[in-house]
Amino acid sequence: MTELNDITLKPRAAPRCWALIPCAGTGSRAGAAGPKQYQLIAGKPMVMHTLAAFADVPRIDETLLVVSPDDGFFQTPEAQNASCLIAACGGSTRAASVFNGLNALLAEGAVEHDWVLVHDAARCLITPAQINQLLDACLEDEVGGLLALPLPDTLKTAHAGRVAATLPRADKWLAQTPQMFRIGSLIEALELAGDAVTDESSAIEAMGLSPKLVAGSAQNFKVTYPEDFELAQAVLLARDMPPK
Repeated sequence: MTELNDITLKPRAAPRCWALIPCAGTGSRAGAAGPKQYQLIAGKPMVMHTLAAFADVPRIDETLLVVSPDDGFFQTPEAQNASCLIAACGGSTRAASVFNGLNALLAEGAVEHDWVLVHDAARCLITPAQINQLLDACLEDEVGGLLALPLPDTLKTAHAGRVAATLPRADKWLAQTPQMFRIGSLIEALELAGDAVTDESSAIEAMGLSPKLVAGSAQNFKVTYPEDFELAQAVLLARDMPPK
């Protein structure tokens, strides 16, 4: 019988970092003719700006885009240069799309202790610097974390269209994405939380864990309403202008 001391233990492989972008929404609040993530902003479909940011982060091993089963966008000329994996397993909710996407990552060779950064396709102003900031803050963290923004405005609750109360804002943050967690932990959290959760952090919190808050940027907003398209385009065009 071999003694334990005689066994040379192989070091555990360093966890890889994957990006997962749910992209199966219809964008009904945006008032667009089709899914908002495919509407043109600064000359390109919105999602292509999002993918470009992740492609510029060397520590992201691969990006997986989760689309609906009948989505044909990535067969069009506009999407020919997309550098990502495509999984046509989008669900009826964001949580379902993310859950299905996590299992698709496992099928692609990811393992449960790998990291996944889940990001909204409609947050097309994310920058490689912000992604790296989250990686730097969370790679050694036991739980993981998310980009978020301290609440800048006074917060009100409402009743029948009138102010019911003013809430203290000192400890309030606006959750953004990416949100970065271990693949296995996030699968377990979403299984327990179900489809009701609107972000990955909520599912992790429901397990009694406390994700790390990493200060993000006000420019990393989610394009949701018609006026957001104009603002996002202005920011992207300004970034492309040569310095004076």
